Amino acid sequence: MCGINGVLLKGKNEPENISKVLSKMNHEIIHRGPDQDGFFVKSTEEFTVGFAMRRLSIIDLSTGKQPMFSEDQKICIVFNGEIYNFLDLKDLLLKKGLKFHTTSDTEVILRLYENFGTDAFAMLDGMFAFSIYDANQNKIFIVRDFFGEKPLYYTKSGNNLIWGSELKSLISANHIKPEISKKGLNLYFQLTYIPAPYTIYDNIHKLEANHYLEINCTDQSFQIKEINQNFKKDIDPQISFEEAKTITHKLVTDSVSSRSIADVPLGTFLSGGVDSSIVSLALSKQSNSKIDTFSVGFDKKSFDESDKARTVANIIESNHHEFIISVNDLKSNIDEILLNFDEPFADSSSLPTYLVAHKTRQHVKVALTGDGGDEVFGGYNKYYMGKLNAQYASIVPKIAHSSLKKILNPILSTKDDKRGKRFKAKKLLNAINYDDEFYYNIISLAFQKQEVEGILKASNYLNDSLEYYKNKIGKNNNTLTDFRNIDKIISLEGDMLVKVDRTSMLTSLESRAPFLNKEIWNFTSQLPEDYLMKGWNKKYLLKDSFKQYFPDQFLDKSKKGFGVPVGDWLRGYLSEELRSYIDKEFLFKQDIFNIDKITEIVEKHLLGKEDNTFKVWTFFCFQKWYKKTYEAIS
Repeated sequence: MCGINGVLLKGKNEPENISKVLSKMNHEIIHRGPDQDGFFVKSTEEFTVGFAMRRLSIIDLSTGKQPMFSEDQKICIVFNGEIYNFLDLKDLLLKKGLKFHTTSDTEVILRLYENFGTDAFAMLDGMFAFSIYDANQNKIFIVRDFFGEKPLYYTKSGNNLIWGSELKSLISANHIKPEISKKGLNLYFQLTYIPAPYTIYDNIHKLEANHYLEINCTDQSFQIKEINQNFKKDIDPQISFEEAKTITHKLVTDSVSSRSIADVPLGTFLSGGVDSSIVSLALSKQSNSKIDTFSVGFDKKSFDESDKARTVANIIESNHHEFIISVNDLKSNIDEILLNFDEPFADSSSLPTYLVAHKTRQHVKVALTGDGGDEVFGGYNKYYMGKLNAQYASIVPKIAHSSLKKILNPILSTKDDKRGKRFKAKKLLNAINYDDEFYYNIISLAFQKQEVEGILKASNYLNDSLEYYKNKIGKNNNTLTDFRNIDKIISLEGDMLVKVDRTSMLTSLESRAPFLNKEIWNFTSQLPEDYLMKGWNKKYLLKDSFKQYFPDQFLDKSKKGFGVPVGDWLRGYLSEELRSYIDKEFLFKQDIFNIDKITEIVEKHLLGKEDNTFKVWTFFCFQKWYKKTYEAIS
């Protein structure tokens, strides 16, 4: 696990000057790889290429140093991530007569590329972002994994290309303060995050998951290409549920096994939910000694579920570490956590995720997580809301629905951040759509599209910020498979994986997600949908495949999620800072918001007239980023 950086400049440049730029970029991500750094610079009359990396040593602690080169020194790689099938791939190459000088997965990627070219990228099972310079072709390839677990940003300024694992490195190397992107701005206030290929900045992009950049060094031109996975569609449409259970059990346990290869101590995040419980169970069954499990609870009981984690820890007899969080635990860390995302990011579960990562890092260097289980096996409440939308729209005329919203919204409004039945009913009511937009409304966690129009100045508003994804995914998205695909491209890449990567890497902890295995994704995508969600029973197949290891109905218990009471905090110790962000002079200078509207929303929350937690927290995180990150860029 590492962080990578790179530059491609037109013409000949002094290697020493390029090394200074790369060193500066590396310094910004030292938390991603505190163990080692490495550099490569080559300058010709036509171009200069530079690679850099920071390394967190997990596998091959002694000989895995990067950059790594081919035997003839013509091909160079810097690599961030883990390749879980590297031993199988290594065996394949050994049978072809190749020799290896290390036991690292980095060398396997290098040799695989030498033999298979860009076809090698689809052969990798793992989480990764890497750069390859091939002097034979005068090309650079920058590659990102299937789900987008590892980040990769890039920008082209004139004839120069700059890329890296985190935005802060690109900003440090760029001599011009970037403009705020209208697309990024609108996406953020609708979703609470900004998915690839966009960022909060104009002309700085995220490389999309399962894609690679092919760059011509001579003229600095590039193409973005999707990796062709060539998935086999070999599952019998008539497969029995029992056979599907058997395959699921094997795929999940095998994935846990492949993701537990490490030369350093390893444990699991255990929330007590279905996914982390199954991962922890599978790891415990494969281990010769007690495993370490880690969980957090909250001093506000309505958010605390640590008892469920305790139950699982007792079942698998783990060395369980439990940390109870209060507001005081976050007061000194909140800026560090939120600003480390480098752009506005308002998933409040990043706060406890950081704390559990920080505590976990004191005991182990690698943690397995349950991330991806909901997307892969159909576990979100929002998935069966699609059924509700169809049923509702077939009964209630559109004009009647508009009237109902006017009547019920005030009744369903709450004053406190409890996120109970009234909160959920109101969210569903306002997400109902008669024009095939329902699911996009559901994933709009902060402001609905029409509300974004209300809070932004007209000059900053875009009519449909999600248009790119709708065109990419296609229309008429009404099935569970459709919803899962939307989540994979938007929510998983843009929110869940960003949260886990940045919070864990901030503590120099490597997080691995066994459910994010493209073989499992391919398998579940071929199954009858009612195997994944039977009636209102979510993750039916996964739970039934492992229920024999847990008490009756334990896996059917509802789970609140990794929420934190930020609505209360915004009225408490954060209220003074929040009020500074609605200062009229500051808002006028920003020239971003409809001042009266955004102030009204914030004031109603502060005065306890309405619970506007998600909206106000999204605004708060943006303003904190703007004040402390964007204004600080010279």
